[in-house]
Amino acid sequence: MVNKIAFIGAGSMAEAIITGILNKGVIKPHQVYITNKDNQERLDRLNIIYHVPCMNDKKEVMKEADIVILSVKPKDAQEALHSIRPFVKKEQLIVSVLAGISTEFIEEQLGVEVPVIRAMPNTSAAIGHSATAVAKGKHARKEHLENAISLFQTIGTTTVVEEEDLHAVTGLSGSGPAYIYYLVEAMEDAAQQAGLQKEISKELIVQTLVGAAEMLKTTQETPSALRKKITSPGGTTQAGIETLEKYKYQEALIECIKNAKARSVELGKLFEQTNP
Repeated sequence: MVNKIAFIGAGSMAEAIITGILNKGVIKPHQVYITNKDNQERLDRLNIIYHVPCMNDKKEVMKEADIVILSVKPKDAQEALHSIRPFVKKEQLIVSVLAGISTEFIEEQLGVEVPVIRAMPNTSAAIGHSATAVAKGKHARKEHLENAISLFQTIGTTTVVEEEDLHAVTGLSGSGPAYIYYLVEAMEDAAQQAGLQKEISKELIVQTLVGAAEMLKTTQETPSALRKKITSPGGTTQAGIETLEKYKYQEALIECIKNAKARSVELGKLFEQTNP
């Protein structure tokens, strides 16, 4: 049973997770403590919206916390870790959602053999539909992994991976919602150029995405098979697919995910080289 969760960092990912776990009712607002580097306005806003304790006192935030979630910007990771280092207890579970930052680096910076779980959720956590991958560090045991899984399952699905695979996860599902939103932006522009009203096109686009996702989730058919089922020779769908092929749509998306993964690797190496 979790009695207290401490968030170190108050950005969009922290807010998405907080929104998700509070909406699920698995923990009460007074059990969620939040701190950040120096943005008091941000803390005040979160306190007003979610009625959670928000403060700059790291000792008070860390006190008796069962789970500590690191959700700062990667560039601020070392400073944040040093700020909580005096207050970390071995029995606390450290959960990091920092892209590219290894569990080994976190363990070294905290200077104590504390269990660390690294996670990569996405911002769909706010509505309980995150796709989260988790990996355990050297000192984390089975029960720590299970606790992290239980936490993230309240805001979506959870998959256990090896830590080295989290770079690929970052490029795929961590950044994935942005790729979908980018697609929708283009579909909305196309609908407008075709003369459809914005309200009508939005409803059609959103339901199309939801329906396609449900088909992928509930049927046993592959994406390729589902696509071919609605692509009649010489029909409208074929004309659209041929245009996507002409502009190398799939190749562009593959390179997009590859480059996002490569950037995650690069950022991790760069950060740890400059913050030994």
